[in-house]
Amino acid sequence: MIIKHEEIEPIEFDKLEIIDYTAGQDSSSSFAEITVPIGVSHKISWSNRSDKYYYISRGNVNFTVDEESYYLTPGDVCIIPKGHRFSYKNTGSTEAVLILVHTPSFRLEYEVFVE
Repeated sequence: MIIKHEEIEPIEFDKLEIIDYTAGQDSSSSFAEITVPIGVSHKISWSNRSDKYYYISRGNVNFTVDEESYYLTPGDVCIIPKGHRFSYKNTGSTEAVLILVHTPSFRLEYEVFVE
């Protein structure tokens, strides 16, 4: 399967720009690119279905996983097992780009977000 970047409509979610390459596909994992503007954060959440693999492609991001904080830079990976609470924030001076893989694939109904 080939998925062309220019054929995907970005999704805006709480000021994050998400390009979900596998939306609507019946696949065992999902793959997305997330652009995080300066100062923007992802609220505390967790998945009741998937493990999450975040690869930092560009920029600097502070991740909090189960109340432990980590400062990540390009090339770093953050693995969040199913059921573990996490959040992140772009603390750098440029936008950040993250690659996200969900295994099994992302399904919104299994995601929990703290308001």
